[in-house]
Amino acid sequence: MADDIEARLSAVPAPTMSPEGGDGSDDYLKRRTLRRGSAGWLLLTGLGVAYVVSGDFSGWNVGLDKGGFGGLAIATVLMGAMYACLVFSLAELSTILPTAGGGYGFARRALGPWGGFLTGTAILIEYILAPAAIVIFIGDYVESLGLFGLTSSWPVYLGCFVIFIGVHLWGVGEALRFSLVVTAIAVAALLIFAVGAFTEFSADGLNDIPVDTTAFGSNSWLPMGLLGIWAAFPFGMWFFLGVEGVPLAAEEAKDPVRSMPKALAISMGILALLALITFFAATGAQGADAVRSAGNPLVVALEGDDGPTALSRFVNYAGLAGLVASFFSLIYAGSRQLFALSRAGYLPRFLSLTSQRKAPYLGLVIPGAIGFALAAATGDGARMLNIAVFGATISYALMALSHIVLRRREPDLERPYRTPGGILTSSVAFALALSALVATFLVDKDAAFIALAVYAVALAYFAIYSRHHLVASAPEEEFAALAKAEAELSRD
Repeated sequence: MADDIEARLSAVPAPTMSPEGGDGSDDYLKRRTLRRGSAGWLLLTGLGVAYVVSGDFSGWNVGLDKGGFGGLAIATVLMGAMYACLVFSLAELSTILPTAGGGYGFARRALGPWGGFLTGTAILIEYILAPAAIVIFIGDYVESLGLFGLTSSWPVYLGCFVIFIGVHLWGVGEALRFSLVVTAIAVAALLIFAVGAFTEFSADGLNDIPVDTTAFGSNSWLPMGLLGIWAAFPFGMWFFLGVEGVPLAAEEAKDPVRSMPKALAISMGILALLALITFFAATGAQGADAVRSAGNPLVVALEGDDGPTALSRFVNYAGLAGLVASFFSLIYAGSRQLFALSRAGYLPRFLSLTSQRKAPYLGLVIPGAIGFALAAATGDGARMLNIAVFGATISYALMALSHIVLRRREPDLERPYRTPGGILTSSVAFALALSALVATFLVDKDAAFIALAVYAVALAYFAIYSRHHLVASAPEEEFAALAKAEAELSRD
């Protein structure tokens, strides 16, 4: 089945400038094609790490303020388990349906149009809000480093969106190679940081946060008690948030059936290693209390009372590279999810039109304009990231549920790669994703309700209009239609 779908996609000719075709016309798909075979497993692995690497430089440490070292450590292990189980489940699903729809396509087959739209919208919330948040952090870094003599961050926001969307418009291969280089710099910097920080490591600093004696189950390792573990879930996610977006590159990958599972597994392994060394090195160097509320925890961990050092300055600049890598790759992910939803008619169809270089130009420019407007108007990166996390946890639960449903309902479906542990693995991901979803209300209930409001508007659009105008020839819709036809034949 996966080979049939991939062959159909590859057979679609290059885009033309002829008038818009009907729902099922060849011309409709001709004007909505991506560049095939642009990314091998190495570029896909780099993409997976790039999505996440900025989270190692900042943000995760706020979890120390919610749960202390022990609370965040347990939360990180549990969230790491959630992502590992989810990644193995997605590896199987991406070999069944290797298209740009990613999670939306998987849920569409398993849960129907409503399930597909719910999943795709949640992913879209994550990948539109996260770049807007990260560009604010980039602006803060540029100001703090005194670069370009800027006293206001909005020119940085505008420059980032214009320059990096321009690279994506140039071509996916060029974009992913750029992302790989910047990501490699950021990863190297994390390893260098760890070497320097571990020379100052002291186990006594791990549990130096004052204990809240009124919290149930509190002690030196769990200063905020047992509830602190749950409250730290969203920050344990920061070490892995975004890696699930690798399947969105399936249509542009070389041999996605083989390269996608490999890239997902290697990405997850690299991220788990970086989480381990970053977490211990940063908290052990100066103590958990010193870094728990820092905007740049790695720099604080290196400087202590001695002030800036050559290594801390290097890590500060490298943090900027990490932010750029994640910003750049998340723009890519958002554009591909928007492209797939639009191509299938769930969102306005003009958003999936592609250029002569086979880039979804409106799918890049319009979310970029929204991201810039949000960043310039609010300057609240933390709030936008919390909204993104809320959307992410909904999509995780629905993607894990899709794996469970397809395994139970279609056990004979061709699966070139099979998830180790099968349904048990995706069930663990499902349960932990629901726990993380509830935890977002403990961290920022306003962000959760904002995300729900956006969801409600999107669902109203789907219920009233777009579900009546879906495009049957879109790959994800064809895949679901085949399942329905096969089911009817089996009943006959």
